[in-house]
Amino acid sequence: MTDQKITTELFFERTGLDPEQVETVVNDALHNSDDGELFMEYSQSESFAFDDGRLKSASFDTSQGFGLRAVADESTGYAHGTELSTEAIKRASQTIQAVHMGDSGSLADAPTQTNTNLYTDSSPLNEVEFEQKVKLLTDINSYARAKDPRVRQVSASLSGSWTAIEIVRPGGERRRDIRPLVRLNVSVVVGEGDRQESGSDGAGGRLGYAQFIDPENWQQQTDEALRQALINLESIPAPAGEMNVVLGPGWPGILLHEAIGHGLEGDFNRKKTSAFAGLLGQRVASPGVTVVDDGTIIDRR
Repeated sequence: MTDQKITTELFFERTGLDPEQVETVVNDALHNSDDGELFMEYSQSESFAFDDGRLKSASFDTSQGFGLRAVADESTGYAHGTELSTEAIKRASQTIQAVHMGDSGSLADAPTQTNTNLYTDSSPLNEVEFEQKVKLLTDINSYARAKDPRVRQVSASLSGSWTAIEIVRPGGERRRDIRPLVRLNVSVVVGEGDRQESGSDGAGGRLGYAQFIDPENWQQQTDEALRQALINLESIPAPAGEMNVVLGPGWPGILLHEAIGHGLEGDFNRKKTSAFAGLLGQRVASPGVTVVDDGTIIDRR
């Protein structure tokens, strides 16, 4: 089933929404705006948590809703709701129209459309049975405890979601996407005497559960969590003072984000309040630093 068929069924056939009426409401709501759209979303999600040798929790949730946004000059109007109906969207349009009252803006061009397919549209929630998901977490617990007698606690969690979105812009322009998402986290606590230390590892992506249920993969994650915990158990206090720090791939990227991420955001550069404003195409970091921001990696968020 194509993305269009899926979103048509979820947002229009299932709810009774009329596509032409929705288009008319969006056109009226965003008249004289510089930018804006109607964003509709339907999502199903589940999660499992295993701790202290047993399944602690399992949950399933379904949610839906919409957001209507209008941009005029420096102002943004936004209204949202959980009811997918023409009446609810009309009420939202009345809320945001005050933003562009008296303005005569021209709508910005929509982003260029691409047919690149970077991940599956299949729902991971229906891929394997409940018992298999619980068994995965049970096996992780047994495997970690058998690896080293110093293991005192094993925690594992598995989560999955399936989200469908449709974006409607003035003139009937539409964008659709189906977004699966799965994540497996493993945490291990080891102890010797009165000292305890922990390690953790996680993996996820826009794919199904099959990759995570594969023993080769979850055992690798568990081994890494245990490795970290055992290293921490033998660790000594780090020296104090100023020193060079080498950042590896992964979580250290958070430090990069905090250091320069906000300064690279569009609004700050548009208003020329960023230290990077006007420096497009110029080197802004040390010669040995290269940062690549790639949103087209297969099966990634």
